[in-house]
Amino acid sequence: MAVHAHPDDESSKGAATYAYYRSIGVEVTVVSCTGGERGDIQNEGLAERAAANRDMAGLRRIEMARAQQAIGFDHRWLGYLDSGLPDPASVQAGEPLPANCFAVIPLEISAEPLVRVIRELRPQVLITYDETGGYPHPDHIRTHEISMYAFEAAADPARYPDAGEPWQISKVYYDRIFNAPRIEAMYQFVLANDPGSPQLERLTEVRGWMKDRPNLATTQVRIGDFLEARDEALRSHASQVAPDSFFFFWPNDMQRQAWPFEDFQLAVSLVDTDIPETDLFAGIVNDHQGTP
Repeated sequence: MAVHAHPDDESSKGAATYAYYRSIGVEVTVVSCTGGERGDIQNEGLAERAAANRDMAGLRRIEMARAQQAIGFDHRWLGYLDSGLPDPASVQAGEPLPANCFAVIPLEISAEPLVRVIRELRPQVLITYDETGGYPHPDHIRTHEISMYAFEAAADPARYPDAGEPWQISKVYYDRIFNAPRIEAMYQFVLANDPGSPQLERLTEVRGWMKDRPNLATTQVRIGDFLEARDEALRSHASQVAPDSFFFFWPNDMQRQAWPFEDFQLAVSLVDTDIPETDLFAGIVNDHQGTP
C-alpha cells in the first residue's frame, strides 16, 4: 500500500515499482488522501483546459483512472480537500490554511478512513513520505503524519474498534527516489558517453544542489523494464505534467544503463531483514518470493 497526498504523486514517486510488483502478481493499492482540487494547471498545452477550469477535481479523477489503468494498481480516495500550496509570505505571516482542508483536520479524525482501509486490505508493506513530506507542501507533511498514525492505530484493538479487525503492517518505507547517487550516476554516464549532450548542463545544475543531501536509501527495486509504464502513468496526469517536464528529461535507455532503480528508505521493520535490500518484502513470508 502506498499513501500519497494528491493524484499524480503516485506516478512521480514509485509508479515503476508498483508496475514491477504487479507484474509478479503482488496486490498494490494506492491511497490518495486528497482530490488535488487546488492544483494549478502545470501544462500550458493541456487539451482539457476547459474541463480543468470548470472542474479541476473532476478532471483529476479522470486522470487518476488513466494512471491506474497504465500501472494496474487498485485505488482508494480518502476524500479530503486539497490544502493548496501556500505562498511562503503567507506562511510567515501566519495566515491560516483553507477551512476543512486535509492539513487542518485533527489526526484522530482524518486517520480513521485510512485505518479502515488498512484493516480491510491487510497490507504487509506501507510506502509514504518522511516527516518533511519530500517538499514542504502541507498535504505531503500531513500524509506522513496520517500514515504513521494509522500504521500504529490499525494494529491496536483499543483504537477505532468499529473500523475492522486490527492489522499489523510489517514494514514502512519512505520514498527516496530522487537522490544524489542517482543524479551522480546519470551525470557520470553522460560525461563518459556523450559529453556534448545538453543533458550534461542540466545534470551539472541538479548535481550541484543535490550534492550535500544525505543518501538515506536502504532499498533498491530494479525497475528498468517498467519505465515506459511509469511514463504513461505520468502523462495520464496531463494537467500536472507537461510533455517537456523534468520527469522526461533523461531518456529511459540512459536510465536503464545508469540507474535502473527506484529507491526507498526502510523506516520501520517488524521483521528481520538485511540492509541493503533489493525487495520491499524482504523478510516477509509471502508467495511472490520477492526477487526483482
